[in-house]
Amino acid sequence: MLRRVPSEPDGPGLVPQAMKVALSWTGEPGRFEELTHEQLIDQSVRAAAALTRVGVRAGDRVAVHLPLVPESVIATLACGRIDAVRSTLPVSLRAPELADRLRSSGANVVITADAGFWEGAVRPVKSVLDRALARGGTDVRTVLVVNRCPRPVAWEPGRDHWWHEALSVD
Repeated sequence: MLRRVPSEPDGPGLVPQAMKVALSWTGEPGRFEELTHEQLIDQSVRAAAALTRVGVRAGDRVAVHLPLVPESVIATLACGRIDAVRSTLPVSLRAPELADRLRSSGANVVITADAGFWEGAVRPVKSVLDRALARGGTDVRTVLVVNRCPRPVAWEPGRDHWWHEALSVD
């Protein structure tokens, strides 16, 4: 169980634990992110609330189809907060393989990215998921989309929701 880290210093002249960097990430060229313990906990609490709002309960499966980005860690912590089961779906899967994994996972919710950057290029992520879902036979009713690369993305109204908007609701 995660607990809020006290914001009081650990000793004379020491930086409060909550303000220490918990996660450093370097990704796309020129993109670097750091999250403190406090920020990471806050984001995981918000993500857990967002998952709860879309109907995820203890024991439910949440499929995570993300490249290696901070939101993947946040999704893991959020699932742990509400006792949901995280099911990892590698972004390297093609649509038929992804559809099979989604069917066997039993997930109702998928967290994905609009796109990802690897091997020197922007690669589609959500469009592969969309093709997998179009094959049918899955239980997916909600897709939370992390915005990683500014580019147009196909949208299924009612099913697709921006991650950052879902986390900003209080």
